[in-house]
Amino acid sequence: MEQIDVVAALAALAQGHRLAAFRLLVQAGHQGLAAGEVAAALKMAPNTLSFHLERLRQARLVTFERHGRSLVYAARFDTMELLLGYLTDNCCGGHPELCAPPACPPAKPTSKRKKEPV
Repeated sequence: MEQIDVVAALAALAQGHRLAAFRLLVQAGHQGLAAGEVAAALKMAPNTLSFHLERLRQARLVTFERHGRSLVYAARFDTMELLLGYLTDNCCGGHPELCAPPACPPAKPTSKRKKEPV
């Protein structure tokens, strides 16, 4: 993966709604979700969601297929794996196999991060 592609992917994910949509699509797996299902799950207006999904598509993080009148979006796991590989390539002195977690470890509940005093 080229640095320019990494920067585009990270920029697309550096926004709360897009990150939430991408995580939801990763959780949905290869079959993906209809745009309406994503909008409902994230409590987001369809036109707002469309904007965010398009940014993720431009960064090659999601893809879509038309099923009748619905657009079904899915995470691009190939791009996600390349991004993770790029980020961990030099991990542990150039031996990422020593420190990299498995690609899909078991899901753990996410906790809200507490604000640190400034």
